[in-house]
Amino acid sequence: MVGMGMDVQTQILVVSILAGLAVFMFVAAWHFSRREEEARIRQLFNSYETVLRMRDLELQKPFFERTIQPLAEKVGTIVGRLAPSSNMLKLQQQLIMAGEPAGMSPVDFLGLRLLSTVGLAALMTLLFLNSNLTPMNKFLFALAGGMFGYLYPNIWLKGRIRRRQSAILKALPDVLDMLTIAVSAGLGFDAALMRVVDKWQNPLTEELQKVLYEMRMGVPRADALRHLAERTGVPEVSSFVAIIIQAEKLGSSIADVLQAQADTVRERRRQWAEEQVRKAPVKMLIPLILFIFPSLFVVILGPAVPRFLRSFGH
Repeated sequence: MVGMGMDVQTQILVVSILAGLAVFMFVAAWHFSRREEEARIRQLFNSYETVLRMRDLELQKPFFERTIQPLAEKVGTIVGRLAPSSNMLKLQQQLIMAGEPAGMSPVDFLGLRLLSTVGLAALMTLLFLNSNLTPMNKFLFALAGGMFGYLYPNIWLKGRIRRRQSAILKALPDVLDMLTIAVSAGLGFDAALMRVVDKWQNPLTEELQKVLYEMRMGVPRADALRHLAERTGVPEVSSFVAIIIQAEKLGSSIADVLQAQADTVRERRRQWAEEQVRKAPVKMLIPLILFIFPSLFVVILGPAVPRFLRSFGH
């Protein structure tokens, strides 16, 4: 009887242990599944928040970057396959000299030019569609709009290049003076460039910042300076780069070279200003003849005109 009782107690104990293990495993499985489900929900929620943040950032971009530029890139990709490689290289150089406006590539620029051509032609067609003009005149207006849309991007790009080169040329003497002072104070040429870049913010310092980046990437200083001359397209910058490279090869004093170059650039700018002053009277003739002289004639001779008419009328 005692042995049978022990067997029953053992069985009850085993059953209790198995039941406890089953309950523990069920609770553990439920807990882990719940944590996994919460993690999945949290991941989905974070993904949704990420999408919302990306959408907000996308909406904060200008209209040109959100709509026009992607469309121009797609159109330019198609057009770029047909364009000669020499034209693409020339356009790439022009965009670099313009400072890469809006981060445009040659493909983007070609697409933008095609869009402006088609868009202005279509706009002129819609404007004069219901007018009383002849079909030939409507076609000529549409053709004029398309030609303007085709030519204006090039005009805008060349104007941006001229303005940027003018800003670089204007800032060059001050940058050379700062470099001269820094080098004379004992700084190296690279450290002097860093001091100039930290002090000013203009197109020339932006190009000097690129020079520093290239040198940090392992590009030799002479090659980085040559790239500077190619990116700017300013003869004075090219002369400055050539003199610096020659001074390094010959072991000359960079401070003296920089001072002489600064004086030369200032002298050229003074001569250019004098030239513009001498051209001013000639340029003023056109507005004088077209606008000021007729007004003076009207004011001076206007009161005498009725008398002349009465006299000649009798």
